[in-house]
Amino acid sequence: MNVLLRNFHPQTLRVITLAVVLLLVIVFFVSQIDNYFSPRTLNRIASSAAVILPIAIGQAIVVMTRNIDLSVGSLVGITAYVTGDILAYAPFGPFLTLFIALSIGALCGAFNGVLVAYGRVPSIIVTLGTLALFRTFLVEYSEARTITTDSLPKWVVELPQTTLFSVGVLEVRVMVIVALVAALIFSLALWKLRAARKFYAVGSNPDAAIMAGINSERVVFTAFVLSGMLAGLAGLIFLARFGNITVVAGLGFELKSIAAVVVGGVNIFGGSGTILGVVLGTLLVDTIDNSLIRWAIVSEFWREALLGILIMTAVAVDTFMARSYVQLRKLVA
Repeated sequence: MNVLLRNFHPQTLRVITLAVVLLLVIVFFVSQIDNYFSPRTLNRIASSAAVILPIAIGQAIVVMTRNIDLSVGSLVGITAYVTGDILAYAPFGPFLTLFIALSIGALCGAFNGVLVAYGRVPSIIVTLGTLALFRTFLVEYSEARTITTDSLPKWVVELPQTTLFSVGVLEVRVMVIVALVAALIFSLALWKLRAARKFYAVGSNPDAAIMAGINSERVVFTAFVLSGMLAGLAGLIFLARFGNITVVAGLGFELKSIAAVVVGGVNIFGGSGTILGVVLGTLLVDTIDNSLIRWAIVSEFWREALLGILIMTAVAVDTFMARSYVQLRKLVA
């Protein structure tokens, strides 16, 4: 029994449980919605998840350090709008455009990081303020103008429909691969790189991390910069997916990203979590959200309320499982 517990971690159970829940949700909607497995529905869920996944990965890294980033929705809006505005006047290629989007996101993330890490202002206060500040900047910058598809380069307009390969009726689009590559990179980094594992160390026990010689301020600052960069990537994907961008772009994405993170098993109190769990959490949230749109008996209000219920349930389950694991270890010790 001791050997089994030493080689088993609650996160493993969370990932397995999440995969089972995702399967049960799909089975439920298949029984309720006619022609559920249509290419249109599957591609809609995949495209929606491709926007949320980069935001959720960045949010997860911040949460691992015992912080939270409520400004990610506004960051997506700024990146999508400003990048689209730049492309309307200077039709850059994909790589330079990607660099611009990541830079805008990183700059905003660094602003958050400085205030939280070095100014020692609680992250919930800082990012709640910058949520409004960034959105206000976008309103002033836009001057009530809308970025339209006809002003964007051809490659941006065609990107959402660009398919790399197909799996049955599901067409795997470039945007989905980009989001999955980001997930793979950060998953491997958190698993293999000592520098990346400092996010866990700072979130698990900040005092012990400092005593171990870890510069916690730099780690927290880096977490917010990465969160901003990934929100910038999501902003570019959002721009390509929708084309017509207004000042409300990205509104509410902070709630969806937090839901994906905590449902995906990242401890809201920091120190633990996996990117695989975040991927599954994102798929679950977007599957429910998009399926409820087709399941006409549920109102828009309940779609938003369900996200809140998912967050509360996930936190409660995570706390219960963590305490049960500790008690079990004590019993068999």
